[in-house]
Amino acid sequence: MSGTSEGPTPAADLERSAVTESDNVAPARAGWAYRSVFEAAPLALAVVDGEGLVADANAALGTLLGTDPAALAGQVAADLVDLASEARIRHAYREVLRGRQAKLRCTRRLKHPDGHSLWVQVTVTPLADAAPGVLLSVADISACRELQARLRHLQMHDPVTRLPNRTLFFERLSAALEAESYEPGGTGRIGLCYLDLDGFKAVNDTLGHRVGDRLLAAVAERLTRVAGEAGYTRSGAPLVARLGGDEFALLVEDSTGTEQLAELAEAALKALRDPFDLAGRRLSLSASIGVVERHAAGTTATGLMQAADTTLYWAKADGKDRWTLFDPERNAHRMTRQALSSTLRHAIDRGEFVLEYQPLVAMEDGRLRGVEALVRWNHPQFGLLTPNRFIGLAEEDGSIVPLGRWALATACRQARRWHLDHPEEPPIFVSVNVAVRQVWDSDLVADVAEILAETGLAPPLLQLELTESAVMGSAGRPLQALKALSDMGVGIAIDDFGTGYSNLAYLSRLPVSVLKLDGSFVRGFQYEEATDATPAPNPADEVIVEAMIQLAHRLGLTVTAECVETSAQATRLRRIGCDTGQGWLYSRPVPPDRISELLGAQTAAVGNP
Repeated sequence: MSGTSEGPTPAADLERSAVTESDNVAPARAGWAYRSVFEAAPLALAVVDGEGLVADANAALGTLLGTDPAALAGQVAADLVDLASEARIRHAYREVLRGRQAKLRCTRRLKHPDGHSLWVQVTVTPLADAAPGVLLSVADISACRELQARLRHLQMHDPVTRLPNRTLFFERLSAALEAESYEPGGTGRIGLCYLDLDGFKAVNDTLGHRVGDRLLAAVAERLTRVAGEAGYTRSGAPLVARLGGDEFALLVEDSTGTEQLAELAEAALKALRDPFDLAGRRLSLSASIGVVERHAAGTTATGLMQAADTTLYWAKADGKDRWTLFDPERNAHRMTRQALSSTLRHAIDRGEFVLEYQPLVAMEDGRLRGVEALVRWNHPQFGLLTPNRFIGLAEEDGSIVPLGRWALATACRQARRWHLDHPEEPPIFVSVNVAVRQVWDSDLVADVAEILAETGLAPPLLQLELTESAVMGSAGRPLQALKALSDMGVGIAIDDFGTGYSNLAYLSRLPVSVLKLDGSFVRGFQYEEATDATPAPNPADEVIVEAMIQLAHRLGLTVTAECVETSAQATRLRRIGCDTGQGWLYSRPVPPDRISELLGAQTAAVGNP
């Protein structure tokens, strides 16, 4: 049985025809859908081929760029949205275009054909299915940027004066100090006027904060005018900022030297001296200004502000209503003072203080009668320091109390040792300086009694020295302490007598036994006669000294002359009745073993007349 093959039936042909038609329609419909979405999209879009040329652009991109979208075809996409002006962005764009980077997103500023600028966010992503080219989307973010700018302005400006605030000031200052900000041909310097209003708190306290705010706003207007009239540097006019409270700053970038800053500071002071008319009130105001001008290289914002703050403090301390220029030497002294102050208390515990002793010599026979104990600080960094370098600091922070107690105990112990080592000599007394704060902040009477008992020193062999102003102003507790010490047998001496107000009537009621004449009186008759190298003696000085000696003797007091440096002084002091002398003619302050040698030599001289 043989079979025959049959050809395609009409139904099969129809089915194949339907399949073929559906295969052609699906891509067409997909392309049409893509095109519709692409054209209708509110986001500006463009398809960019592998060469970086625009293959297609939608209407939104044409509107955004102010041109017909059809005219964008064939143009270099990077030029349309500024992707080629910066090396970093240009490189990233090329990497996405070549398929070696997944995405690029950046913010660019474009120029619209009608002249206005707009900010856009550009996103570049590869096309689907690894097709060559990329999809470029561009979003207009101008409104967002404008809002951000407004918020930043509010954040960076003072609401009272509308000036840049502290945050913006430091931002500008830090930027000005960066090395890359130095312009070729510029000075590479920076200047700052740091201004504080004098007495502004009184305005707030008496007239209220509303008037105070209006005054600050008026000050800001005048300072802004001064900055504008000061002239422009390469970086523009000086920046005027309110740093807080009643503090303002004028920052000069690319300054030309201290003279420029001094002129600016003087102009600011002059502008603020003119009265302010506010709310029917006429207010007068002044300011103090710290001026700093230096090379920007190596300067930090913190360092510059510290220098300006220090200099402003000097201007205040020097009398206000003035500007003061930063002085490195004065600042070094301040830094040294701070360093000493911070280590003073610990130095006592570490045993860094020592005592030296200066002889007190009888004018009549030249014999050693006593010594004055003088404290020295053997500082590990600054060397051996004399009292004028640290006693003031010790009085300020209260460490004078433990330091004074140490000096008193050490001096008494040493005096007792001399007595034991030289029994053949009449015992010498030791004189120790006492600060007023020691009398107020400690039980000085109890301390002295305890130290004398501990060391075995007889009370009459201890003399305590206080300055004239301290003794003359004594009342209440200090006066009671002095009387108790005197009753104990301890001698009380007035140091530097003649330099204060010398209330002689009050002097007669104080428990004082010794007057130490200030060296300024004794220097007046340092020499017998004038020579080319020495000044002529002043007869008035000798008359004054003689009168004080006679007065002291009438009150039952002995007199010690300080700063005796020549034999002529010693002769004249002896002639007018001075009891003891102290000065370089006899000896400078020396260690305790040198006093032992003097006592030994004195004993030997008596034994071998």
